[in-house]
Formats: sequence, structure tokens, C-alpha cells
Amino acid sequence: MNPQPAEILDTMLGYLGFVATIEHEEHEGTPVLQILTHEPQRLIGRREEVMEDLQHLVNRLLLAQNPPAPRIIVDVQHHRAMRDDALVSKVKQLANVVRATGRPMQTAPLNSYDRRIVHNLFKDDAEIQTWSPPEEDRLKRITIRKRPAGK
Repeated sequence: MNPQPAEILDTMLGYLGFVATIEHEEHEGTPVLQILTHEPQRLIGRREEVMEDLQHLVNRLLLAQNPPAPRIIVDVQHHRAMRDDALVSKVKQLANVVRATGRPMQTAPLNSYDRRIVHNLFKDDAEIQTWSPPEEDRLKRITIRKRPAGK
């Protein structure tokens, strides 16, 4: 029997010496494992690298056991959710400037998770389109510009 994602994460945290509670949530159809602990900063990391690494490891273990397994998001004390809300707010402000001035604007360098949020935010927008360069860099800037007329 294959262990569940929460069991995998709980085992990993136990080996690392963390005392934590893991809650299973859903966000837009994607499973989210919410870690609740007394030392969240250690699990988030300086640039969220610890949280991203935990997510990567959980997903790799799940895929090794069951290739069609759904992708899991790991969050610590709702940190990722609050950061996502702040990113959406900031990007909407940039889009409003683009609408008002017509000049393209660029975001700060974003990882692939954040770029996906931004692209999905404007995929159905009639006025705004997003573009990111095809480079292989881990962090890329997204250009937010007005959609050409007639498209």
C-alpha cells in the first residue's frame, strides 16, 4: 500500500526533527498540504527554498509510487497563499498601468509557479496579454502588455 501525501510529508518532517500538524486542503482543484508548526520560518526558508524543496520531494516520491498522481502543493502556515494574494494584487496594479498608458511593464523575476499564476490571471483578459522569454533560466520576468486589436 502506498502512503498518502500527508503521511510522506509527516515522515519527512519527523526525520528532520519538526513537530507539526498537517492539514489537507484544496485550492482551485489542487491538493494543498498545510503545515502548522511553532517554527514556520525554518520550514519556509530564507527565499522559500525549504518549502519548495519539501514540495518537490513529496511530488517526486508520489510520482515514483504512482505516475498519474496529482501534483501536491506544500504550504507553511498559509505563507504561500498570502504571498500569492500579494503577487496577484501587485500584478493587477501593473496591468492597470498598462491599460492606462499602453506601455508594456515587466514583473520582478519570478519562478515557474509564480509565472503560472500571472499567465493564468490574464489568459481570458480581452485587453492584456502576458509573455515570458523562452530562456531556460529558473527566474524570469514576465512582460505585461496590451493585447493587439482584433485578437
